[in-house]
This record gives sequence, structure tokens and C-alpha cells, in this order.
Amino acid sequence: MGSVPSKESKQQQLNEKLPERNLAQQLQALHVDKDEPTDEGFVQVNSGSYCSPTLSISATQAWEKKLLEDPKNRLALSALTSNSPNTVLTSRNTKIADTQTFNIKIPLEGYPVTNQRASGRCWLFAATNVFRVAIMRRHNLKEFELSQAYLFYWDKLEKANFFLEQVLDTMDEDMEGRLMQALLSSPVGDGGQWDMVANLVNKYGLVPQSVYPDSYNAMNSRYMDALVTTKLREDALKLRTLAGSSATPQSSLAGVKEKMLREIHLMLTLMLGPPPSLDSDFVWEYYDKNDVLHSVTTTPLKFAKELSSSQSVRACGGTDVHELFSLVNDPRNSYNTLLSVKRLGNVFEGRSVGYVNVDMDTMKTACVAMLRRGLPIFFGSDVGKYLDGAAGIMDLDIIDYSLAFNISLNMSKGQRIVTGESSMTHAMVLTAVHVVDGKPVRWRVQNSWGEAAGDKGWFVMSDKWMDQFVYQAVVDPEFVSKEVRDVLKQNPKMLELWDPMGALA
Repeated sequence: MGSVPSKESKQQQLNEKLPERNLAQQLQALHVDKDEPTDEGFVQVNSGSYCSPTLSISATQAWEKKLLEDPKNRLALSALTSNSPNTVLTSRNTKIADTQTFNIKIPLEGYPVTNQRASGRCWLFAATNVFRVAIMRRHNLKEFELSQAYLFYWDKLEKANFFLEQVLDTMDEDMEGRLMQALLSSPVGDGGQWDMVANLVNKYGLVPQSVYPDSYNAMNSRYMDALVTTKLREDALKLRTLAGSSATPQSSLAGVKEKMLREIHLMLTLMLGPPPSLDSDFVWEYYDKNDVLHSVTTTPLKFAKELSSSQSVRACGGTDVHELFSLVNDPRNSYNTLLSVKRLGNVFEGRSVGYVNVDMDTMKTACVAMLRRGLPIFFGSDVGKYLDGAAGIMDLDIIDYSLAFNISLNMSKGQRIVTGESSMTHAMVLTAVHVVDGKPVRWRVQNSWGEAAGDKGWFVMSDKWMDQFVYQAVVDPEFVSKEVRDVLKQNPKMLELWDPMGALA
């Protein structure tokens, strides 16, 4: 009997024959009619055609020849090799249509436009931009900004403690397993969620930005984050080694962990600056809208409690911002379900991250009701998709990829989530909506990229873009049905730490 050729030798024979085929034979093998070019000048391949498991050089040469026969493709080549596709393919008609005009707008949006600089603090900026509206109403302010750096400082230190506790709780996990690698990937990342802001405010309070302004490392957090992350990863190895030894008593382990936290505290304090003391008063001086000077002496916790004072609640039309909660839209999971994420948080034993999963109509109805009440809305989205950052437009029609590439990108929202194509990447604030025949058409967005982005810092989001790329909105329980409110009483479905819904804005 003859010997059976190996898979490798069969492949070699196939590769040797491919270059010998002439162009007509190659096109015939691909089931393409060489005398009938496609409408757009692209080679089309039928699903039943033969396809080599290796990339054929001669086939790519044929594709290129065919592609460049079309004048439209030669024009696209000239434009796209010299510019960003997003610039070349921007729709002028969409830019004209997405105007900054709205028939439902909150009376006090908050000013100035904030700027997170080169940091991932968008969630802290979005949250404090929501909080400040109540304070501005209470104190009759023309402009005001809370200290994002104050919350940033405590968030870093709390995340360090949270991480070390997770390390001690996962001693039986494989160091190279998925859970440990997820924990180690970003122990003190800049991102966060609404419930994590709530933890910080409840424990540490709030202060005006003038009391604790941004340091260089708050505005440019990359190197600080990298240094603290390296230190914590090394600490994790030490803790696991010590905890795994029968000779190490629990009291000794606690002392080692405290020493590690003290070292992180030193690093953060020297790079961000010492924050105002929780126990000591600070003095906040400000001018109101009538240019009358005022002086307030208080503590961070007392200042934060102003948000729930009767005066602030009345100023917000009966809404206590401390009572707001998160709606999310995750088509992978059943609606009217409470979701949470394992081992995701900042304050150990604090409030867990919780999402009430609803359809987009429920979310948008609540958002419109919030805006009618005059309240800003914290929301999380995938901001980089179909975005013209210079114009400040988020619209599915703002960039026409089919025009240049003859492709259609038709994944559903759920498919984008499950493939890793999309997740919450950025938090911003809604302050207005334009409604036609009872349906939202476009939304006004307050970003935290400074006045150089968008229309002096303001963006427009089309309603169709919202359907596809907005995942979260933080609303007053009053503006959802009892059925939705009751979801908060459920035991949550726990998602894995690496689930896309665990992404931190």
C-alpha cells in the first residue's frame, strides 16, 4: 500500500499549483464573472466557492487590480491614505441636522464646562456635575464646580484596600487563572460607576473645587496609576506567599496589609496632595448671582448632606439625588432583572454595583421625565462610536463607512456586547431633549472634555445613537413604574468580573 500524504505535503502541493493559475481561472474558482464587474467595483465571492486555508498572493494581486480599476476607489485611496476615515466620511447633512435646539431643557444646566484632562475620571465629573445643580440652586450660584480630585484621592486609596482584600479572599485561585488576571489587570484604574460614587460621598463627603483643586497627577493620571499598580501587584504576590504559609498568623497578615496601604497612602498623598480632613471645618467663600459675598464653614460630610436637605430637595422639585439609581439596557439579559458584578467595587463592604435591566423605552421615558422636572441625568455610553468629537455629534449617520468601503456594519446591541465590540466607556450628563410627536429625536449632552470639544463643550446625541450605544441612565425612582422599582428587591444576577457590563466608565 502506498503511504498517505501528510496534511503538510497536501498543503504544499496546493500552494505550488495556485500561482500557476491565470487570472481567468482564479476568478472562475471564486465564482466571479470577470466580464461583469460589481456595481461598486469590488470582487464578490459566493459562499459555495473554493477558498484556500492560506492567503494566496496571486489572489490578492487580482483583488487589487480589480479594485483600482474603479475611479471611485482610486479617489478613495487618495483621500483615505492622507486623512482619518472618520474625517473623510463625515456626513455634512447629518452635521447640519443635529442642531443644539431642544424643546425640553432643564433651567439650570451647571457651569462652567468641566475638563477631566488626561485622566479617566469621567464618572466623577459626570456625578459631580449632577450634584452641583442642587448646590447651585441652594446657594443661588451662577457657576460652581465640586472637587473631583477629592473623590479621586479617596477612590484610589479605597480601591487599593478593596484589591488587597480580594487578594486575600482568592488564595485558592490559580494565579494565572481568569479571575486573578482580571483582578490584577487594573487594581486602581481611573474608571468607576454611580454606586461607587455613592460609596465615596457617603463615607467622605464633598468639597468645592476651590478647597481641593486638581494637582498635576489628577489631571495626568497615567504615570501615577502605573506606579501604584506596580506596587499593588508586587504586594499581591507577597500577601499570597505569606497567607499561604502556615507559619503566618492572621494578626501578622493584617499588619503586613496595613503597612502596604500606608505606603500607597504616602504615594497618593505626595502626588495628589493631602485632602481636607473629614473631622475639620473648611471655609468656602463664594459670590452668588447677585455678586453678594458669602462664607460657609463646614465639613466634607456636612457639605454632602446638603444634597438631602429639605431646601435642596425642594430646589430639585422633590428629588433627593442620594436616592437615584441605575437603569441599564443589556439585551443579553432578561428585562426587569437586577444585575450586579462579582468583586467589582471600591469601598470594601460598601454599596455594591447594581443595575436594573430595562428596555430602552423604559429608560428614555424616565429620562424625559427627569428633564421635565429640571434634573440632569448621569448616563454611561460607548462614546467612541460614530462620533464627531470636534463638532460634538453622536449619530449613526455621522460617518458613512459604506461610502468608501462598500461594507455594512449591522451587529445588534447585544451582539456588540457579547463580541467585545462595545461597552460602557464614558459617563456624561443629559440636560435636554427634543421631542416630536411624543418621541425623542435628539438629546443635549454635557461632556467633560473642556470647551474645545464640541459646541463649547456641549454635544448632541441622536435618539437612534442612544438606542445603540447608551447603556446606563441614573434616575429618580419616582419616574419608573412600581414593577421596575420592585426589581431593586430582587437578589441580583451576578455577572463575572470580566463581563462587559463590569466595564468602568
